[in-house]
Amino acid sequence: MTGEHRIVVLGAGYAGLSAAGKAARARGARVTVIDTRAELVERVRLHQALTGQRIPSWQLGELLERKGIEFIRGRVVEIDPAARLVHLEGDWSLSYDSLVYALGSKADTGAVPGATEHAYPVATPEDVARVPALSGRVAVVGGGSTGIETAAELAEARPDLDIHLVSSEDPGAWLSPKAHNHIRKTLDRLGVRVHAGEKVAAVTATGLELVDGTHLPAETVLWATGFAVPAVAARSGLAVDARGRILVDAELRSRSHPEIYVAGDSAVMPGPGGREMRMACATAQPSGKYAAAALTARLAGKEPAPNNARYIAQCISLGRHDGVFQRVHADDSLAGTVLTGRTAAWVKERIVRGAGWAARP
Repeated sequence: MTGEHRIVVLGAGYAGLSAAGKAARARGARVTVIDTRAELVERVRLHQALTGQRIPSWQLGELLERKGIEFIRGRVVEIDPAARLVHLEGDWSLSYDSLVYALGSKADTGAVPGATEHAYPVATPEDVARVPALSGRVAVVGGGSTGIETAAELAEARPDLDIHLVSSEDPGAWLSPKAHNHIRKTLDRLGVRVHAGEKVAAVTATGLELVDGTHLPAETVLWATGFAVPAVAARSGLAVDARGRILVDAELRSRSHPEIYVAGDSAVMPGPGGREMRMACATAQPSGKYAAAALTARLAGKEPAPNNARYIAQCISLGRHDGVFQRVHADDSLAGTVLTGRTAAWVKERIVRGAGWAARP
């Protein structure tokens, strides 16, 4: 690499910041990060914010400036790969030599009628800020990690609420029997009413219409099922899957535009054993670092090291004093070790704190 090489990173979440920090160490690189938010907020703590707890946040400008990284607050509208331009809202553009696409994901409310109009997602800080004051019955839709953590956190912090968790599958059923059973017992202990095996047909102003015709009344519906990605990649002509996620090769380069590297939720990433990597902080941070490492290796005329991404564990908090920690193999298949209760909660908190520190350049 000769002369100054401008690397632009789109997105300042776990993936984007990990990529920016790694790229900034390359000799001759000038790194710019673009994001719509002025602050880094730990997304994995949003269920805590929902109950009024203060969660850590950092000013992105200050955080990045300390590492010599430029920060621009703006919304990406489109990329012009041929001209190597990023078009931003407000009718202005930014040029780049290399690009890392890490725009992340948002809640997917488009698949169920009425969800966009009547449900409140909990996928981003902006979502949580829009949730009204909670009272009476609250229906949490989604039995994955986000739904479980949201329901448990609310039930523990707000025993005055009547919390219902609605899911097409039993919450935690993908985990080992020990972890799964602990989740169900803890939700029962916290007073969460679980509606397993139920599918939502529509969301209305008064609650949920289930596929079997049942109406579940609720003052507030919290949407914690499914994620969607921004339409920027598809709009820009990059090769994407049916969900709009960018198709990448083993080096996390866009298959259609290999000069663009991709990290985090916006990529369809191959993982160990040929299994697709899941949307998670545990995927975003390593992929951001690897994308930047592969990019800078190519710029230096070197062959990038293989991407040895792997998983270690899945962990779910069940309020502030309980949780489950499930060890997994590299390909995310279940391993034997399971921790529950306060021990699991302690481990989960350390993992979350570590993720927050690791994301900062």
